[in-house]
Amino acid sequence: MKMIMAVIRPEKLKSVKDALKEAGVNGMTMFPVRGRGSQSGVTFTTRTGTFCVDEIEKMMLNIVVEDDQKELAISVIKSTASTDHIGDGRIFVIPVEESYKVCDD
Repeated sequence: MKMIMAVIRPEKLKSVKDALKEAGVNGMTMFPVRGRGSQSGVTFTTRTGTFCVDEIEKMMLNIVVEDDQKELAISVIKSTASTDHIGDGRIFVIPVEESYKVCDD
């Protein structure tokens, strides 16, 4: 199994969730995060001056899939979350050794 950790733009969350569900990937954990990467923040200029917001709001998805679903899930996330601009996000893949349900069915 693999855990896919995807950091995406908040406005892309619904389309990514829907596309993953359509591809057969249902389980995921989502939570809002803040950070920065190569985008290094956003600079604004107003009448009172220039300022930089260097903590950008994103959404993080944690998705655990079987090894044979990894490439499909990554492909769906990349194609759906992309705007072809810097700051679209990042995907990390981590091996998962074991997984247990809290409540046995």
